[in-house]
Amino acid sequence: MGRSRYPTGDELRRNFERELESVTSGGGLRSETGLDVDTDAALIEIAKAYPNIPDALVGAARTAFAGQLDGTNAAARRDRLQRMLIEHNRREQGDATS
Repeated sequence: MGRSRYPTGDELRRNFERELESVTSGGGLRSETGLDVDTDAALIEIAKAYPNIPDALVGAARTAFAGQLDGTNAAARRDRLQRMLIEHNRREQGDATS
């Protein structure tokens, strides 16, 4: 059964800490935590590095999660999508004039 609402900030923080604890101790990630793609990707990198996890990976996960909370991850995703759309449209117009 899917989530009926988006988690609160406190729930996200608890979920992040729970997932971080899991991957740093050799466990996996749960689904439907409310964590974004960037944060999940950083946690996956930690899981892949287990048991030799560099501090930099934990720092990167914390940075990714901070970006989720402050909206910078979402803004970067929107910017990437916008650039892709512009590039697609430019190519389409180029094909139409050929």
